[in-house]
Amino acid sequence: MHASADLPGWRRAAELTGRRAECGALDRLIGAVRAGESRALVVHGEAGVGKTALLEYLAVQALGCRLARAAGVQSEMELAYAGLHQLCAPLLDRLGHLPAPQRDALRTAFGMSTGPTPDRFLVGLAVLSLLSEVAEQRPLMCLIDDQQWLDHASAQVLAFVARRLGAESVGVVFAARGVGGDLAGVPELAVEGLREADARALLDAVLPGPIDARVRDQIVFETRGNPLALLELTRGAAPLELADGFGLPGLGALSGSIEGKLLRAIAALPEQTRLLLQVAAADPSGDPALVWRAAARLGIGADAAVPAADADLAEFGTRVRFRHPLARSAAYRSASARVRQQVHRALAEVTDQELDPDRRAWHRAQAAVMPDEDVAGELEDSAARAQARGGLAAAAAFLERAATLTLDPAERAGRALAAAQAKIQAGAFDAARDLLAMAASGPLSDSQQAQVDVMRAQLAFITSRGGEAPKLLLKAARRLEPIDADLSRATYLDALVAAIFAGRLAGPGGNVLEVARAAAAAPPPRHAPSAPVLLLDGTAAGLHEGYAAGVPALRTALSDFGDGMSAEEELRRMYLACITAMRLWDDDHWELLSARYLRLARETGALSELPLALTARAHMLLFAGDLTAAASLTEELQAVTHATGGVLAPYGALGLAALRGTRPGRPPWSTPPWRT
Repeated sequence: MHASADLPGWRRAAELTGRRAECGALDRLIGAVRAGESRALVVHGEAGVGKTALLEYLAVQALGCRLARAAGVQSEMELAYAGLHQLCAPLLDRLGHLPAPQRDALRTAFGMSTGPTPDRFLVGLAVLSLLSEVAEQRPLMCLIDDQQWLDHASAQVLAFVARRLGAESVGVVFAARGVGGDLAGVPELAVEGLREADARALLDAVLPGPIDARVRDQIVFETRGNPLALLELTRGAAPLELADGFGLPGLGALSGSIEGKLLRAIAALPEQTRLLLQVAAADPSGDPALVWRAAARLGIGADAAVPAADADLAEFGTRVRFRHPLARSAAYRSASARVRQQVHRALAEVTDQELDPDRRAWHRAQAAVMPDEDVAGELEDSAARAQARGGLAAAAAFLERAATLTLDPAERAGRALAAAQAKIQAGAFDAARDLLAMAASGPLSDSQQAQVDVMRAQLAFITSRGGEAPKLLLKAARRLEPIDADLSRATYLDALVAAIFAGRLAGPGGNVLEVARAAAAAPPPRHAPSAPVLLLDGTAAGLHEGYAAGVPALRTALSDFGDGMSAEEELRRMYLACITAMRLWDDDHWELLSARYLRLARETGALSELPLALTARAHMLLFAGDLTAAASLTEELQAVTHATGGVLAPYGALGLAALRGTRPGRPPWSTPPWRT
């Protein structure tokens, strides 16, 4: 498996962020080959630096060229000519055009005929002639990945060919860990780690939500801008594990071989060194002053850092840096629950309450062994700050921990409800269900019980988009009418969206017409008409009374959309606003709203809304004719729904397939974001 082969196309495209110079060199190579020249190139760099992504870029850009590909495989290194056979097998229909000695040598080398061991020089000439023969029909591009794992015979022959290319319209590009050896004398293109700005951009592209800037910078620092390390660190992580940086120490599960190696290395260290690593792992800011202050509280001396550096696990300089991107997680996992509490307590004691109240509250919460109202209150304050800056995952993590640390049943139920709502928005649906169960066990007011009903209906809609959701939301909206008119109207609007989605599959009592009639009779708003109010009135009228009846209110709703609305309310209503713009043939608002919808969902980490935002934007791009960008979004949608466990029909992929005249499937890999 190539380093990037199992990544979705949108992530492989993101991996090319900051590779303008490298892609430019490949573009020039393609141009030369198309112009009738031959070129050879060795793309080299450390594992995971992006060599495979560059080969994939070259394969996509080489329009009009025939592609021949091979990749070194460690298990085949002892099989002579195994790699060469990979490359040449699709080209052997032209074998009969080679001179007889060359043809016989290549047939023998590939086991197609018997005979004495062929001369390697003759095999090399045969491959050179074969490539030239194929290139007479159209330019040929040969891509050889993981050259360092080719069998020796193939490596020698391909290097021989690369050094002797003439004017045959042939390109030969190797991806290798190093240079020299067989490839000595072949032109080189060195690929290094991404610059800091580009590494941050890549990390932002693959994270499910916002993350603390210091934590993000520390990740970039520790990975040295290696794209695969950046991707590996976040791959497979549940959306809430990152939690704006607060969930980072225990992130994800390591692969067995890496985990075992790192844990054994950590276990072999002196006790104080292990504890120092655990302190550093528990606070991902990379601040050495903070780590050493906490270490002093635990009686750790300055010499404890030396064995960690000697073992090539971490270094404590101007910043704390773990040498392997997953070593931090292994160090944190190596501590027992009691030791983790001690570590977090020490970190809380040395974290400035004025400068960093949220991280101090988080460390205090992780150190708590029993309910603590003081800590729970701090976490609630931190959640409000996190939500204000768009950190839904962090807010959800703070509120969930606050609920578990609350002793009073009524207060605990209220915090559990707030945490459940944040979890729904952040895409942690199983955790939201658990928190709703926690809330249900405590005394709830009528308003709170109605909120439970609304959230359960929302979960049904988000996770299945099925026919039961409209009826559940309609029931909750009616229950809210005498309790909270504004929340009732908001829930009627949710019910309308759910009914539109369900269509003919809506259960009894939840079809579009029934929901529209009920919504039209919703209690009047307590305040002056706003965009959400007009969306409800216009949508209900249009569905219940006819298209024309809803147009005036809906046009005003689109013009006023966003005025006086919080980001949370915008997100909740944006999908219906996009549908409305499409139904009114208002392309300008459709473009603006769909772009803002996607941006808001990404910036806030609202994974419950992100699938809808991707779908809305993909549809707009399909109608605009930008199929490449739409394909990238539909593939990202697959990754998001897989990460959250949500369900959404592949509307974008179906539309894309219809416009392309193909069957729905995985969208092809697209051009890098800086070229779109």
